[in-house]
Amino acid sequence: MRFDVFTLFPRMFDSPFAESIIHRAIKAGLIEIHTHDIRAYATDKHRTTDDYPFGGGTGMVMKPEPIFAAVESVLGVPLPPDVPIILMTPSGRTFNHALAQALAQHQRIALICGHYEGVDERVREHLCTDAISIGDYVLTGGELAAMVVIDAVARLVPGVLPPEATQDESHASGLLEYPQYTRPAEFRGWRVPEVLLSGNHAAIARWRREQAEARTRARQAQLQHTAPAPAAQLKVE
Repeated sequence: MRFDVFTLFPRMFDSPFAESIIHRAIKAGLIEIHTHDIRAYATDKHRTTDDYPFGGGTGMVMKPEPIFAAVESVLGVPLPPDVPIILMTPSGRTFNHALAQALAQHQRIALICGHYEGVDERVREHLCTDAISIGDYVLTGGELAAMVVIDAVARLVPGVLPPEATQDESHASGLLEYPQYTRPAEFRGWRVPEVLLSGNHAAIARWRREQAEARTRARQAQLQHTAPAPAAQLKVE
């Protein structure tokens, strides 16, 4: 699988993918991550990639011309219909495991990292095929969000991890993962649940299922408790 990342700060991607599982996948030829500096596609002498927003307001907005030029130069014209072109933005749909699984079916993915007050809407409307957010908060830019998407998708690519490694983890089956323990069996007076030491695989499977269900219910209750109250309806006189 190949990831093409369009960013104003390509060096941000050097360190995170030079370690651990993703690094090994890159060395094995299973994953390719290519960063493209949007600024290199600006045509004025100052390599300008942002400007003031029409209508006024604070901050700057990323210009459409260098983004279109960068993506079209790398992907080609016409744009390949089988390559998702994703804008990383707080206003996009929320990233989750199901979406990571869907993206893992593609051979190539393009990610555009927003910055400043955002990206000219024409990029979203006429260049991108999707817009994704990794959560209900705002980052200084889309680079960290793009790294999260790359990591979550890349680990689902065949060969990156053993097939069984992703079967029982949180969200894979609609449940959060059960608690995990390792040696020592007792640490500071806290013992591992006896069922896990019993060797009774059927009992262990039941315990894990029960724990996964209980953890999921607790998380769902927490989400309901912290959900914002519905906005008050306005009266129409």
